[in-house]
Amino acid sequence: MLLSFIQTSARAEPAARTPLHAMLPLLLAAVSILTAAAASAHHPHPLDPLSPAELTAVRAAVLASPLVPARPLTFHYVGLDEPDKADVLSYAYGNSTSSSRSALPRRAFVVARAGGQSHELRVDVTDAAAPSVLAHAVHRGAGFPTLTLDEQFAAVALPPAHPPFVESVRRRGVDMADVLCAVFPVGWFGGDLPGEERRVVKLLCFVAGATANFYARPLEGVTLVVDLDRMAIVGYRDRVLLPVPKAEGTDYRAGKAGPPYAGRAPAPGTVVQPEGRGFDIDGHFVRWANWEFHVGFDVRAGTVISLASIHDADAGARRRVLYRGFVSEVFVPYMDPVEEWYYRTFLDAGEYGLGLWAFPLQPGADCPANAAYLDGYYAGQDGKPVENKNMICVFERYAGDVAWRHTEAGFPDRLITEVRPDVSLVVRMVVSCGNYDYILDWEFKTSGSIKFTVSLTGLLEVKGTAYTHADQITEDAHGTLVAENTLAVYHDHYVTYHLDLDVDGTNNSFVKNTIATKRNEAGTPRRSYWTVLREVAETEADAQVDVNAAPADLLVVNPNKRTRMGNEVGYRVVPGGATAASVLDDDDYPQRRASYCKKQVRVTPYSKAEKWAPGLYADQSTGDDGLAAWSERDRGIRNEDIVLWYTVGIHHIPYQDDFPVMPTVSGGFELRPANFFERNPLLTTRPPGLDQPPLVNCSCTGDSR
Repeated sequence: MLLSFIQTSARAEPAARTPLHAMLPLLLAAVSILTAAAASAHHPHPLDPLSPAELTAVRAAVLASPLVPARPLTFHYVGLDEPDKADVLSYAYGNSTSSSRSALPRRAFVVARAGGQSHELRVDVTDAAAPSVLAHAVHRGAGFPTLTLDEQFAAVALPPAHPPFVESVRRRGVDMADVLCAVFPVGWFGGDLPGEERRVVKLLCFVAGATANFYARPLEGVTLVVDLDRMAIVGYRDRVLLPVPKAEGTDYRAGKAGPPYAGRAPAPGTVVQPEGRGFDIDGHFVRWANWEFHVGFDVRAGTVISLASIHDADAGARRRVLYRGFVSEVFVPYMDPVEEWYYRTFLDAGEYGLGLWAFPLQPGADCPANAAYLDGYYAGQDGKPVENKNMICVFERYAGDVAWRHTEAGFPDRLITEVRPDVSLVVRMVVSCGNYDYILDWEFKTSGSIKFTVSLTGLLEVKGTAYTHADQITEDAHGTLVAENTLAVYHDHYVTYHLDLDVDGTNNSFVKNTIATKRNEAGTPRRSYWTVLREVAETEADAQVDVNAAPADLLVVNPNKRTRMGNEVGYRVVPGGATAASVLDDDDYPQRRASYCKKQVRVTPYSKAEKWAPGLYADQSTGDDGLAAWSERDRGIRNEDIVLWYTVGIHHIPYQDDFPVMPTVSGGFELRPANFFERNPLLTTRPPGLDQPPLVNCSCTGDSR
């Protein structure tokens, strides 16, 4: 069905003749699907992303509105203005049937630039044939909206016509035809008052030539400043002349990276599902095993998971876990203070847009053969809908892992072994924002867990240098020499998730179970043991946690629901590596913009307006609006509708093994049931071999050896 997503196949299968009587069930099923699709298209789910027709209607309403008469007008963000949460929950979990539910209003939130100002508009597209602007405001504070692709392309086209730049290229002995430039936000380092800043970016340029890895060959020392509103170069400096690194050894493409690998290669394999996929995609809803959830798309956040609930077989009911979750920001500060590097402190979601830089996934490589693919739409700079193909994949993972097992050898006459294989469902998006690639996985497990995995790969951002050997370095080089004339600069990655948990209901509390050592006073030979000190967070200040500070279990519980044993039902936050926190000084400007990175965990009361960790306007933001500022209000969070913010952090010290393309490194965390169920929910799952084929990963050969 054509909404904001289109489910697509990895490839078309050849047609085959089918008898008419065999086709009748298929025809009836097709009629049923088309009927359901038409009904759903008429009444989209309240959390469905904006469809192409709705994006077109938004554009028409904004351009026709007298509230923004200035031209040209450019669209920088168009996303769903979701209905009030109470209304969505009533729609999703109310007693009425899907056919009798009243459709909620469909609205869009727009950030546009016109007349040198950032305009915020709310547009009603409930009737796409008659859209209307409901509200309009001009942003008066600090910061600017997300960069558009069109303006970035326009900016990087300017340098070849700038005479000083032409001369700099000539001095380095480089052919201008081999030069490519990229747009870099300037960050914020004090100075201008809010409303007085210029919307500028810096351009840095590179040499491609014989390699696709132009990031490995910077024109070090050359910086251009572009005013985006004027689309003109307003600053230029060629500070230092350094060698351009060689192209040799930098390419990562097949056939270009050097001699073929001479070692023993892994045997090729595939995933075999004799009965087909085990999940269903109905519009934006995914149903698999005991899980059901809604998959959405946002041009800034990328994948958005909503209304995740799990079926509790013992309770005979579906129970809520997550209302809405997404990546709120990706903060990447580099650690070289020189002129060409100090400002490289990227906020990838807010400055570039994660969904904008999600490119088509490659079937059989990015995702296995059993994956289904989802397409998405966003509004381009002109407001027209742009299709994003194969943007998200969904697949079942058969990794050979064990869900649970036990072997009992205590009986003298027999050996008892029970094993259940683990299968999970993965929702994946890959964001290629400049040189880095982020593989962002949501993994749903039949045990009730949700695992969040951030995997980093792609190309290092390197600095040209005169060094050709590590022995020549006698002072802090701010990086690792990975090739001749090539320094890979130290940097951080902080990926912050916004997770509006509704654990078995809307009102939840945050609990910290700290492990504390005690001296033994029981009169036995033991001298010490540990126990648990339970703290329930009353306010936001109580829920700011450095997970490396002390051993503790962190939980989101529903104090209004208990198990039969009297325990509060909940979910546990389990760090899974990558727990770095920022070590920058508090008064450093990048730290002020992203000061939330000092703690991996924060909890705030739910607010529909509080989505983006650095604030709505991330480009040149000052830190005055965002997660850290919100949580300083120290609002009450006990037995309230709360949002968990979790930051996955990596201090990246590059090594030669990361060059010219970096092997994937992963980290993340898990939301794991904690007294949510009365017992292990997998206890009654069928063992392999009983009325079902074994799980195949698969190794298939033509003989029985």
